[in-house]
Amino acid sequence: EPIMRSRAMRKTDQILRTVANKEVILTLFGETGTGKEVLARRAHELSERRRGPFIPINCAAIPDALFESELFGHERGAFTGANERVKGKIEAAERGTLLLDEIGEMPLAMQAKLLRFLENRRFMRVGGATKIEADVRLIVATLRPLEKEVQAGRFRADLFYRIQGITLNVPPLRERREDIAPLLSQFIAQLSARHGTRPPRLDRR
Repeated sequence: EPIMRSRAMRKTDQILRTVANKEVILTLFGETGTGKEVLARRAHELSERRRGPFIPINCAAIPDALFESELFGHERGAFTGANERVKGKIEAAERGTLLLDEIGEMPLAMQAKLLRFLENRRFMRVGGATKIEADVRLIVATLRPLEKEVQAGRFRADLFYRIQGITLNVPPLRERREDIAPLLSQFIAQLSARHGTRPPRLDRR
C-alpha cells in the first residue's frame, strides 16, 4: 500500500480509484522520485485487470537500437544474436497493464511505431510477418511537460494528442510533509527485514 497520509496524496488516490477501470490512457506527471511507478501499480491493482500482469518499462534506460525489440519482441534470426523468439513488453502485459515510464525519452522513430500500435492495437515482432493483437491497458509517466517537448520537436504531436486521456499531477514530497515520517518508517522496516535486524525507534519530535 502506498503511503497516503497527506491531503494531496489522499486526493490523488481518490482520483486513481475513479479512473482505475476506465480504459483511457492515464498520464502521471511529476518529478523523479515522487512515486509515479507506485501509483501506476496502484491504478492497476484497483482495476479489473489486476489479475493480469503489471509490466513497467523505463524508456530512459533502453538504447535506441534495442527499443523496438524491447517493446514488440523479435523473431529468431531477426538480427545478429537473435537466437530465439523473444516476446516484448507489450505481449508480456497481455490482459494487464503496461507502464511506459519517462515516455518523453522515447526516440522519435519509436514514437511513430507506438502510435501505430495505439491506433489498431496490433503489432509485429521485429523480423516477423504476422500481426499480433494485444489487449493491454497503457499508463505513461513523465517528468517533462510533454507540451513543451512537442514544441521543441522532441515529441510527436500526433502521439501527444493520442495519449491525452487523464493526466494526474503527482506532488513532490516537499508538498506532502505528512508522508515523510511514515515513508521513513517503511524504508527502515524494509532495510531491517532485508538485513535481519530490529528496526530502531524513531524520535518523532
